[in-house]
Amino acid sequence: MIILITGATHTGKTVLAQKMLEKMHYPYLSIDHLKMGLIRSGQTNLTPMDEDKLTFILWPIVCEMIKTAIENKQNLIVEGCYVPFDWQKDFDEIYLSTIRFICLAMTEEYIDSHFEDIIKHGSVIENRIKDLNCHKELLKRDNRFFIEGCLKYNLPLYLIKEDYKSTINDLIDNLV
Repeated sequence: MIILITGATHTGKTVLAQKMLEKMHYPYLSIDHLKMGLIRSGQTNLTPMDEDKLTFILWPIVCEMIKTAIENKQNLIVEGCYVPFDWQKDFDEIYLSTIRFICLAMTEEYIDSHFEDIIKHGSVIENRIKDLNCHKELLKRDNRFFIEGCLKYNLPLYLIKEDYKSTINDLIDNLV
């Protein structure tokens, strides 16, 4: 099985992937690691701020890695925000039947009432060097983008409305 995790910034994609790794023993690939490898190695002149352009470069690579894992009957968790909403067009039905898509987003109410906790937990798995530019309006805009994209493309969306831990634990329990 391939588990494809995407969503807005600070929603816990990496935390979810780590918890799944621990429970299911599936390896996981962080698209952010691939991004930074391309940037730091000089393979691209793009920066982490070039999100749309990075999706254009990263997604074809990730897509072929997913196909290779499926062809080799390997399980894999892939997480990151660089997954286009029309991702399904890149896979034949034989591949799609083994991919589970998960998109995480927070409601505006959740962001308003838990903003300090969201920022405080931003480095639970990853070391966010600069989180100073993260503010409520940025989080709300990013989460709206993912919510609207999932609705437009009829994709599964897991909304964090009240209790983050319960939402993530329920999601994991329903996968296994």
